[in-house]
Amino acid sequence: MRYEPIPSDLFIHNRDKFRRHLKPGGLAVFNANDIMPTNADGTMGFKQQSDLFYLCGIDQEETILLIFPDAKEAKHREILFLRETNEHIAIWEGHKLTKEEARQLSGIQTVYWTHQFANIFNGLVFEAEYLYLNTNEHLRNSSEVQTRDDRFIRYCKEKYPLHKYERLQPIMHRLRAVKSVWEVEQIQKAIDITAKGFRRLLGFVRPGVWEYEVEAELIHEFIRNRSNGFAYTPIIASGVNACVLHYIENNRQCHAGDVLLLDVAAQYANYNADLTRVLPVSGKFTQRQKAIYNAVYRVMLEAKAMLVTGNNWIDYHKEVGKVMESELIGLGLLDKHEVARQDPDNPLYKKYFMHGTSHHLGLDVHDYGSRYHVFEPGMVFTCEPGIYIPEEGIGIRLENDILITENGNIDLMAHIPILAEEIEDLMNSR
Repeated sequence: MRYEPIPSDLFIHNRDKFRRHLKPGGLAVFNANDIMPTNADGTMGFKQQSDLFYLCGIDQEETILLIFPDAKEAKHREILFLRETNEHIAIWEGHKLTKEEARQLSGIQTVYWTHQFANIFNGLVFEAEYLYLNTNEHLRNSSEVQTRDDRFIRYCKEKYPLHKYERLQPIMHRLRAVKSVWEVEQIQKAIDITAKGFRRLLGFVRPGVWEYEVEAELIHEFIRNRSNGFAYTPIIASGVNACVLHYIENNRQCHAGDVLLLDVAAQYANYNADLTRVLPVSGKFTQRQKAIYNAVYRVMLEAKAMLVTGNNWIDYHKEVGKVMESELIGLGLLDKHEVARQDPDNPLYKKYFMHGTSHHLGLDVHDYGSRYHVFEPGMVFTCEPGIYIPEEGIGIRLENDILITENGNIDLMAHIPILAEEIEDLMNSR
């Protein structure tokens, strides 16, 4: 791993919270992600299953975590299973965690090799009343790929058909929505690396630069600061490409007069930042571009002020929509009389602002959290309004990451330039 070790206190704390949600006799199992194949003998880079990492901090393939608070033997109340290494693996793949290293990272004292799991699990499962199993219940998930957790669910139900089965995801969605101090520290590190990458671009972007060259500048800065790389596939969209919400080709040349939308961020220690900024390729916004930019910025300020304890997702987005309506009327994009007659279930502002304003952020970019839970201290949200006008070739989105506290909120990206005039000054001072 590139990142500095995280204190095991984080994972001990997370497991302590998790145990309280299990029914008496509950046994929970978490599996690492697979290493996904490409073609021939190729593979994708390994990305740890985020629930497992949240609970033990182990960033290695073929890891299994077992939590069983009511196990008869104390040593079996939390168990970590690791891939056993050998000389061949060490030569071809490099170092794998030793048992002692895993104990130090996770705070779990009982560590076995993964190939021992079946026998040990079979010896514990009949002490359990409930088996808690994991699967991906994220609303945005549309994957058709079978995971190790999917295979394990099938294995358990075939081998232990009379046990009672429970879902882990409702617990994880509740726990992971609220971040601890240690988690916020990792998110802030990802944000600070992202800030360095963005500032690097202020002296680089100019007419004639290609979008992929901008991407190259960012990945250089991210990796040299211990990041694993991009938190998500970067969106580097100039001209009308900025109106495509998930544009990822990054293959167009930037021209004078364009705006360049950058939805880019770093990952650090599996925690993610999420930033969006817009640069004038020529170093100065046109009057129209600046008017739209400032309108989006005003919406962002009002939306950010609503990210407070006690508010809720549904009311929040309704209120942001009203603010956006007012700005779009001011820009001449909507007519106030038509807005007054609009279908409330299909508001007119969605023609120019068609996505949500905020999502949870953490170990996953679109992190866990229910839209029906009120906002609580420790939640981290993005705040990302935008206006997209394809017929004018202008797309403006601004995004910061916001921590909710008991006394308002903290903008974790407050140190990253965002004012239009500041952006222009920095681009023209290098």
